[in-house]
Amino acid sequence: MREIVLDTETTGVEANAGDRIVEIGCVELVNHCPTGRNYHQYINPERPMSDGAFRVHGLSDAFLSDKPVFATIAEEFAAFIDGARLVIHNAAFDVGFLNMELKRIGRGPIVPTLVVDTLAMARRKHPGASNSLDALCQRYGIDNTRRTKHGALLDSEILAEVYIELIGGKQADLGLGVVVAAGLGNGLSGLSERPQRLRPLSPRLDEAAIAAHEAFILTLGKAPLWKGYLGITEES
Repeated sequence: MREIVLDTETTGVEANAGDRIVEIGCVELVNHCPTGRNYHQYINPERPMSDGAFRVHGLSDAFLSDKPVFATIAEEFAAFIDGARLVIHNAAFDVGFLNMELKRIGRGPIVPTLVVDTLAMARRKHPGASNSLDALCQRYGIDNTRRTKHGALLDSEILAEVYIELIGGKQADLGLGVVVAAGLGNGLSGLSERPQRLRPLSPRLDEAAIAAHEAFILTLGKAPLWKGYLGITEES
């Protein structure tokens, strides 16, 4: 199963009032394991940054002025998330902004059934408690000391760890029988069967041990119980 943990930063909090996305960060998971494939992009919002948003993420108008606009990066972004389930904290916010950007360039919206909201998951698991990303990091012992400012890629990396804890911890899916091959493309093409041992292990029993075992078997009589369990009939 392929999932994309996603976060955005914006010029403000009102997508319907003209605020725009300024940063997208994504972390790819396959069977709940990070593959090492990420997507990260700063975006020129073509409008001024609000003071409140700047205090949150520190991305200035000057810094973003030479970055590509959303229409330029839309194809690459869409290809990265294509077919994957999106894991987002407070998904309504990010999806609302993404859908607004997609609508501006004539693309269809994100399919709601492909979105997992980790904030809703956390509220069900920890009702009445604070379920911000920082609070969840503290609850699960996840190091978030790098998070002095919000950043889309950093927050996605942290959220990936939080998500694994929300679904049952690091042993929720041990991935037995498969290994993730980094850099082999999107989807399940990055999975392969675990290779078999090239040479069988050498037997650890010598001839003396085998002879001693056979001698012991003879002491069990002509019809030991274990032969019945194995369906072995007594020899005539």
